[in-house]
Amino acid sequence: MNPSEPITNIKNKLLQPQIAIAALMIAVVAYLEWAGRSWLAPDNSLLVWYGEANGPATSQHLLDPYSFTHFLHGFAFCWLIMLVGKRLSHLWQLTFAIALEAGWEMLENSEAIIRRYREATIALGYNGDSIINSLSDILVCSIGFIVAKKLGFKKSLLLFVLVELFLLIWIRDSLTINVIMLICPVEAIKVWQTAG
Repeated sequence: MNPSEPITNIKNKLLQPQIAIAALMIAVVAYLEWAGRSWLAPDNSLLVWYGEANGPATSQHLLDPYSFTHFLHGFAFCWLIMLVGKRLSHLWQLTFAIALEAGWEMLENSEAIIRRYREATIALGYNGDSIINSLSDILVCSIGFIVAKKLGFKKSLLLFVLVELFLLIWIRDSLTINVIMLICPVEAIKVWQTAG
């Protein structure tokens, strides 16, 4: 047996998820460029934090109030993957969470979903994410996945609920409200959101 063989096997096992993650990022960027998304905000600026939930530059910078919903995506993906992929390595579990979020970022930036946001939610001026914002959303989701995995189900569920309540109070929106309004809009929710 070649002494370097175990090291090669370890390297191969470590590199597979990393290659998959890199391929996912390339696919997201390629799709967003094809869909006409720009890398930066329309004025070519880049802020670390943009604090308006429904401002003209929401979803154009690194982080905004909706970054918290992407953080919670990581929790939901963690719970799902722990149900169906518990035997996978931690890195492969994270890779699948990244794949789910990458898929959402591409779907979210499709013309059909952008139109749906404008029609069914309070995001009347939503034009899609900048590429840098989409990549940041994927990173934030990954952090959410890692946090949820470290906390375990009960503690992460409690944190999930607390973040949802914080968002409801702060911006009159949350991941749960966002999903409801995309799938089956409730006029009373929209009225409540616009009254804030």
